[in-house]
Amino acid sequence: MKKRILGKNLEVSAIGLGLMGMDHAYGKPADRAEMIRLVQESVELGGNFFDTAVIYGEENEKVLGQATKEIRNQVVIATKFGITGQQRIGNSLENIVDSRPESIRLQVEGSLRRLQTDYIDLYYQHRIDPNVAPEDVAETMNQLIKEGKILHWGLSNAPENYVRKAHAVSPITAIENQYSMIWREPEAEMFKICEELGIGFVAYSPLGNGFLSGKYAKETKYEEGDFRSFMGRFKPEVMEKNQVVLDLLTDVAASKRATSAQIVLAWELAQRDFIVPIPGTTKVHRLKENLGAMNILITNEERLQINQALAEMTIDETHF
Repeated sequence: MKKRILGKNLEVSAIGLGLMGMDHAYGKPADRAEMIRLVQESVELGGNFFDTAVIYGEENEKVLGQATKEIRNQVVIATKFGITGQQRIGNSLENIVDSRPESIRLQVEGSLRRLQTDYIDLYYQHRIDPNVAPEDVAETMNQLIKEGKILHWGLSNAPENYVRKAHAVSPITAIENQYSMIWREPEAEMFKICEELGIGFVAYSPLGNGFLSGKYAKETKYEEGDFRSFMGRFKPEVMEKNQVVLDLLTDVAASKRATSAQIVLAWELAQRDFIVPIPGTTKVHRLKENLGAMNILITNEERLQINQALAEMTIDETHF
C-alpha cells in the first residue's frame, strides 16, 4: 500500500474511495451486498481510506460500517457533519446547515452508530454555517477529540479566512475540495494555505464526475436520478470544448500504458505530496483501475509538461 500523510500524522492510502455515488447523485442506490464487498476489496487492494457523509443517505454510512466493522483497525474512515438535510426552494434543492455545538454532538453520535464504531478518524464540516463562528466549531472539535469520538477533523469547501480562524483553535488535518484537470481553482490559494499550515488536501471529483475517464460522450443517456443529465459539465457544448483535455490524456496514457483515469490520478499525486484523491465507483474493475494509479509515476518533467499543455488550453470550468 502506498501511503500519504494528511496533516501531521494521519496516514492513509495515497488514493481513497468516495462512497457518495453508491447512494447519491448518480442514479438509484447500488446493491448493498456488492458495495460492502467493494469496500472490502479496496482494503485488499491497498486502498484503506473511505469517505462518506450522512447527507448521501443514512445507508451510505451503514454500508461502510458493515463492511469495516471486522477490520476497523485496518481502515481510515472520514465522514461529515454540518448538513442536516435539504429543502426545496423554487426549482432547486438547498442544503440545511447546522453547526451549533449541540447539533454537532447529535450528528456525531448518529454517525458513530451507523458506522458501528466508537471513533471517527477524520470528521469534516461539510459546509460552513454562517450563524456559527469557526472558532466555536473548532472548539467543539477539540472537545470531541479529547473525548476520543474523533481523531482528526477537517473542512470541506470553506473560505480561506475560515480555515485560518478554525485552524488557530484546533489544528485542521485536511481540506476536502473539488480538484481535477478541469477544476484547478485550489491551486490559486488553497494549496498555499495547506503548505503553510501543514494541512492535507483531499480531492473529491478528481475525475471531473467521470468526464476525465473518457467514458462519456455527448450522446450518453443517463439513468433517472443521475445529476450528470443536467450538470453543466456534461452539456454537449462544454464537453466538446473540453475534448482537448481528453485528447491530451489519451496521448499520455498511451505512452504510460495506462488509462486516462489513471493518468489523471497519478498527475494529482504528482502535483503535491499532500494531495489524496478519492475517486468514487460502484464497480470492482474501476476500483482496481483507480487504485492502480498509485503505481504510475509521473515525473516532475512530465508533470510540468502536462501543466503547460493544460495552461495553453481554453478549458470550460462549468460544473454545476
